[in-house]
Amino acid sequence: MRTKFLKFSMILAIAIAFTNCKDKAEEANTSDAEAAAVSESTSEKYTVNVAESTIHWKGFKPTGTHSGTINLENGVFKTDDGKLQSGTFLIDMKSISVTDLESGDGKENLEAHLMGTVEGKEGDFFDVTKFPTAAFEITGTEAMAAGKTRLSGNLAIKGQKHNISFPVTITNADGMMTIESEAFTIDRTTWGVNYGSKSVFDNLGDKFINDDMELKIVVKAKKA
Repeated sequence: MRTKFLKFSMILAIAIAFTNCKDKAEEANTSDAEAAAVSESTSEKYTVNVAESTIHWKGFKPTGTHSGTINLENGVFKTDDGKLQSGTFLIDMKSISVTDLESGDGKENLEAHLMGTVEGKEGDFFDVTKFPTAAFEITGTEAMAAGKTRLSGNLAIKGQKHNISFPVTITNADGMMTIESEAFTIDRTTWGVNYGSKSVFDNLGDKFINDDMELKIVVKAKKA
């Protein structure tokens, strides 16, 4: 009986591992910060519609996941011959929202912890009092297969800036441009978000939080 149980446990573990690998979003390429892209003086300008733009996030731990959204504060893009060339947007870190929990069921507590508004825990995650905004500035674009574009840019969080690149779909019609990424992951510890990381702290047991953080960006901008 014990032998059968051990065999079943091994098969179950392999199946779980395979499922996690299969379902995991592609990791963004991360490197040192680069020079921001510059457009021609004749470029057309697009202003981000913050009401219709969102960053979706997801965090992982052994017992499950948490997910939510973050709003944009503002942003501007420029195009040359209708193609995205440069631009930046600011991320309102004080707008971090948890969407998988109900109000009164831990939602407010987790949001406060993530934002760093809990006394004594300000630096655990994003410390929004000290760092109220994050930022993304485009450093380059590259055409991919199936009409997709690899977007590269400097992502600044908590005063640390690194370049990331990931696939996006860009549509431009009737004076409205939409930039929508596939889900991708970044290693949060690269930006100094270290709370609960096994790669930073020892003896966490199963009380850790995965270093990988999943993001999906949807940005809409109107031609000025």
